[in-house]
Amino acid sequence: MIINGNTEIVAHIGFPTHAFKAPMIYNPWFEKAGVNAVVVPMGCQSPDYATFLRSVFQLSNIRGALITMPHKVVTTHLVDEVLPTAAIAGACNAVRRLPDGRLQGDMFDGEGFVRGVLRKGRVLKGASVLVVGCGGVGSAIAASLAAAGVAAIGLHDARAESAEALGERLRSHYPHLRVSLGSNDPAGHDVVVNATPMGMNEGDPMPMDVSRIAPTTFVGEVVMKTEMTAFLSAAAARGCPYQIGSDMLFEQIPAYLEYFGFPSTTPEVLRSIATLKY
Repeated sequence: MIINGNTEIVAHIGFPTHAFKAPMIYNPWFEKAGVNAVVVPMGCQSPDYATFLRSVFQLSNIRGALITMPHKVVTTHLVDEVLPTAAIAGACNAVRRLPDGRLQGDMFDGEGFVRGVLRKGRVLKGASVLVVGCGGVGSAIAASLAAAGVAAIGLHDARAESAEALGERLRSHYPHLRVSLGSNDPAGHDVVVNATPMGMNEGDPMPMDVSRIAPTTFVGEVVMKTEMTAFLSAAAARGCPYQIGSDMLFEQIPAYLEYFGFPSTTPEVLRSIATLKY
């Protein structure tokens, strides 16, 4: 990759930077596609972040910013416009500058999950879904499932107040969505999502009673450290179609590219050229 005076920058902002994966996926794609752009890791600690975010968008050749921990939540209060998915999730992981100079924030974790489910042939419109785990990633997935037209969503979290708060945000943006709280029983749902670390390894407590998951239910996982978690393996043994955690990452990158106005691609191409391994 040759960087020159016409190179556009995508800032990847967070702290610490040593675990950042985006440069190892985006930059090989930009080189393959002949796009004169580069994702640059930028380590910024919390006390400096509010000032830095505004400052970096003063650059004339910045195309956008990828936002990661620990800044996703506070970003919703620093941009000028928060799109509905980010508002429901309570966090932003992408920021772009609008033509009028305002900064707009959105969230793509859930979009990656939903794109993966749809590309596997599952119909979400009118479906009933269960999301176990209502933290950052669970909230983002729930928001994107609502945007995809699900009819009903069940929310469960070990901290009941987290599920309640997410339910309120969902209802405010999607008043016709049926939202239920408190139960992690997967029976009767078309799609179930484990948005917790539970069930990662053999012997771990499961996020739900796997014996209650129907073989026709689509099962999603968010853990990326292990491809086939104990939870997914148990669901697969019941015959359930499923989605591994890293699919969410690779499926959301085309959405990011489109958001920033770059040529898009497919997760398969990204996996083939990425310089990271799971």
